[in-house]
This record gives sequence, structure tokens and C-alpha cells, in this order.
Amino acid sequence: MPAIEAHDLEFSYGEHPALQGVSFRVEEGRLFGLLGPNGGGKTTLFRILCTLLPPAAGTVEVLGFDVVRQAREVRQRLGVVFQSNCLDPELTLRENLLYQGRLHGIPGKELNQRMRESLELFGLSGRAGDQLRTLSGGLRRRVELARGLLHRPEVLLLDEPTAGLDPGVRHDFWEYLKRLITELSMTIVLTTHLLEEAERCSELAILDRGKLVVQGTPAELESRIGGEVVTVRTNHPEDLARLIRKRFQLEPLIVNGHLRLEDPRGHSLVAKLLDQFPEEIQSVTVSKPTLEDVFVRYTGHTLGRAVS
Repeated sequence: MPAIEAHDLEFSYGEHPALQGVSFRVEEGRLFGLLGPNGGGKTTLFRILCTLLPPAAGTVEVLGFDVVRQAREVRQRLGVVFQSNCLDPELTLRENLLYQGRLHGIPGKELNQRMRESLELFGLSGRAGDQLRTLSGGLRRRVELARGLLHRPEVLLLDEPTAGLDPGVRHDFWEYLKRLITELSMTIVLTTHLLEEAERCSELAILDRGKLVVQGTPAELESRIGGEVVTVRTNHPEDLARLIRKRFQLEPLIVNGHLRLEDPRGHSLVAKLLDQFPEEIQSVTVSKPTLEDVFVRYTGHTLGRAVS
């Protein structure tokens, strides 16, 4: 049984489609990433997974339980860390964790041990008695993460989990996620728009304009790029694209005003381009495929571009 299985999910905000026929499967004990730009559908999908938003069409199950018909059973097995703050600002850090632990029925001695571990992990041991409203945004984010992990959920959902964390805490956080998967066989699903985080996932699904465009491991996705990636800067990309298409029977993609081509022998292609079009080319580079190239291949634009 998979940890999560979704079929043909649909959802719209008025006339604007947020999810369009999204289907995917997450095996147990995996670190699964939902990669995409802001507005691509990640947050809507996240809300459906944690039972806050019923899909307009389609189905999704978490550990065999339907998120609409069996929402209570799903919630008992989930840990959720939202992008927005869900803590009580008038309570102390320790009180926020204590409240969360008691909601989940964790016994007193075990709860105290887990709170100590969580506070230590995120460098919060010395602030346990501080009211949350006195903390910076980054420190509050650490408390959110500590709270979401406190009850050792079977499936952990993280919405942009490292936002506001400094590099040291971010590194420790990723190491802790590895421990959760290795030692507890926990399944972790996170949303991100950061390629460096996506590279850490054991499997990825790329979302764009509400559609799941491709899914696989980072290595599998990068291997789908046709060899090397050649990027050409020119003052007239449309004209040069037309010339390259006619001369080499290649199909350049115009991305952010530059031409992008894939070729098994990128360095040889560079030499041919410079020989044929020396006046039209300002500069040219060749590189090994990355997840950014995968995203461009399947969406036609870069990850950082705003979705309209």
C-alpha cells in the first residue's frame, strides 16, 4: 500500500484552475518533493492532502484512508507544518509543544523527552520559557517544525519547510529528516520552489499551472535531457532560432530571451554554431543537465518566473 495515492485531482478558484487532473503515488518511507513556482498548484494540493480542502473531482488516499470520507483517520496519522504560522503567540515555546503533545495523547514522561529533543534539534533549548510573540520570524519557524515532528507522524507534510531558517539550522533539519526516514520509516512530502532542496528528495513531481508535468527521481529526470545543454545569447533570438532550425534541424527553445538547445555532443554543436553564425551570437555556454533544465524542458519557462 502506498503512503499517498492521488487520481485525477481537480480544483478551481472561481474561473482559475488550480489543479488539473493531478495523479501521483508516494511509496512509504520516501522523501517526496512537490517542485514548482509560486502559483503552480503546490499549496492547493498540500491543503487537499491535509484534509483542509476537498477536491472538486478525483480522489486521494493517505495510508489507505480517503481524505474526504475518512478525514479523521487521515489527520491522526499526519504531521503538518504550514507555510503560515499556526502557533499561539501568547504561550511560551514549551507550552506550545506541550499543548500539541497532549492533543495527540503523548504520555507525560515521553512527551517531556520529545520536547527536549525537538528544542535541542532546532537550537531552542535556551528559549523554551520565552513567549512566542517575542521571537523573530526565523525562530518561530523553528518552533513550527519542532511542533510538527513532536508526535512522530507516519506521514509528515511540510509546506516550504526551510523558509526563514539560517544555513546551519537548515543543514541540521535535513539531517533530521534523513533520520526520521531511516529510523522510523516515516514518509515525508514537502513543497518547495528551491532546486537545492529538490535535489535532496528521493522522488520529485513537478507542478506547473496546476498540472503535474513529470515525476521521477532527480537522477532519472536529469537523464531525460538530451545530452548537454547549450545556451546562446543573441540580440535577435527569434531570427537566430529560425536560422538554427533551418540549418541544423534542431528546435531551439527561447527562455528569458536566450536560446536553449539540447544535444548529445554539446561542445561540438557550440563549434558549429559559432562557425555558422559568428555575427549573430553574443556568447554561448554548454553545461551538464540540471533540475532547472528539466523544469524548462517540461514547462517552457524557468522556475523563478511568476505564474500568471
